[in-house]
Amino acid sequence: MTNKQAAINVIKRLQRSAFQALLAGGCVRDMLLGRRAKDYDVATDAQPKDVIRLFKRTLKVGAKFGVVIVLVENRQVEVATFRTETGYADGRHPGSVEFATAAEDAGRRDFTINGMFYDPSKKKVIDYVNGQADLKSGIVRTIGKPAERFGEDYLRMLRAIRFSTQLGFAIESSTWSAVCGNAKKIAKISGERIAMELEGILIHPNRADGASMLIESGLAKVIFSGFAHEKAKSAISVLGQLRRKVDFALALACFFAGCETEFAVRSCRVLKLSRNKNKHIKFLLANRGKLLDEQMSLAALKKLLAQPYFWDLYEMQKTIQKAKGHGRKSIAALIALRKRINELGDVELQPEPLLNGHDLIRLGAVPGPALGQLAEEMYIAQLEGTLHTAQQAGRWAKKWLQKHKMIEE
Repeated sequence: MTNKQAAINVIKRLQRSAFQALLAGGCVRDMLLGRRAKDYDVATDAQPKDVIRLFKRTLKVGAKFGVVIVLVENRQVEVATFRTETGYADGRHPGSVEFATAAEDAGRRDFTINGMFYDPSKKKVIDYVNGQADLKSGIVRTIGKPAERFGEDYLRMLRAIRFSTQLGFAIESSTWSAVCGNAKKIAKISGERIAMELEGILIHPNRADGASMLIESGLAKVIFSGFAHEKAKSAISVLGQLRRKVDFALALACFFAGCETEFAVRSCRVLKLSRNKNKHIKFLLANRGKLLDEQMSLAALKKLLAQPYFWDLYEMQKTIQKAKGHGRKSIAALIALRKRINELGDVELQPEPLLNGHDLIRLGAVPGPALGQLAEEMYIAQLEGTLHTAQQAGRWAKKWLQKHKMIEE
């Protein structure tokens, strides 16, 4: 059973029990655009207690706000009672919720293109907010006064840009003015919620336009304090050269391509990203430029190649070079590097060291920083192909210790 089939089954059950029940929000928008929807939400005049009574398997996590999750086979369907919301003191949570009609429920939603309903039984769109007209014209417009809609949830400013980016729609002028005028208030929203919207913007192929709106509106400067001027220009040009399909870490690293690594890493902390994502982004930014070194040693190349994010680094560097212009000439060093990598074949990138620390101590090395230096230099020689056996490594280590006057000749 698909998500859509599960939602329609819920609707039919509610309608058979004399309740009004409709598909609502983004799934209706996507259906009218001929796009595949991810989630199919149901809106109804049935109250939570009615929904819980009608369906055997439910989750009551949002019942006090009028939302019940209905479990249908292996699917979850969100069923929300038509409602109005008031008293957004914190710019996110309503102070009170009252059950209402479908028309009133549509009036509390964010954008006209998300405020439509659809009755699958009658195959009829129910549109109280002129969403179909804006959908046809390619416009993102708030329902009602923009300042009021954004005041209810400041994250909606980022959502406006995300929808504009993903759908290729223009943001209506008064809606855009309200985004710019309220940009400073995005600081009231949690980093995790901001990160989700930024991901939707930056992983989309139209990401350069999305980044441009983030910067022009002032939102980027508020989210990432100090992000402006040349840093911003670089972000747009680099993102414009990035391949179509990328993950969030690579896209975000490219967004910060014109910034110092320390600034970018510090800025990303506000997003509360996972440890792996932060590590990914830091690796990409800290290693910028290294792949352009045509004199890079074999050991250094192997060490980089062994990193899980190497090919993202290659992609980012290629994108940065393309953004600078000069056509194919700008990526000549990377083309040469790719050829060099291909010539390596299936060589082992991270072989076990020929000698371990205990072996080196038996040869006369003393525990401490010098031992670490010896082990590192010996491993580099191994990666370079100078050392192939433990015996060779032992002789090499003895010479190193004699050279550094750590054992008798």
